[in-house]
Amino acid sequence: MKIGLLSDTHSYLDDQILQHLSDRDEIWHAGDFGTAEVSERLSEVAPLRGVYGNIDGQDVRKLHPKVERFEVNGLDVLMTHIGGYPGKYHPDVRGMIKENPPKMFITGHSHILKVMTDKSLNNLLHINPGAAGRHGFHKIRTMVRFAIEEGQVRDLQVIELGKRA
Repeated sequence: MKIGLLSDTHSYLDDQILQHLSDRDEIWHAGDFGTAEVSERLSEVAPLRGVYGNIDGQDVRKLHPKVERFEVNGLDVLMTHIGGYPGKYHPDVRGMIKENPPKMFITGHSHILKVMTDKSLNNLLHINPGAAGRHGFHKIRTMVRFAIEEGQVRDLQVIELGKRA
């Protein structure tokens, strides 16, 4: 299963983003779509899983939950927009993560690309794909692609999409 992961598009999609997603089996979006049109456009490329972010209005919140937990090819995934990172999990998800740790925890919000493991939680893989949109303080737009085979993440790639402006 090939996954394209992005976050913080803030109403912006360009052909480069869509090209990097064109061969994916699923697209995951970790919040701050900006508009329902971004969600709809991504859904035309591949099946979409997403969560709403703090800037998303009711149009996006009707389409996507705040927190989503699911399994893909044996990999238990928890995704939310504002979730923190190992050692500093957000209070909204801290209990859920510690009581029943997923294998992968995906967040957005910070616009800071992070791929790291939480050794205290059986090597939980935390991914924040950074920001694919042009709004925010980040200098380089980023997204992540990977494959899931038999519960394991394979071929993880960080994609730099160029400068923000």
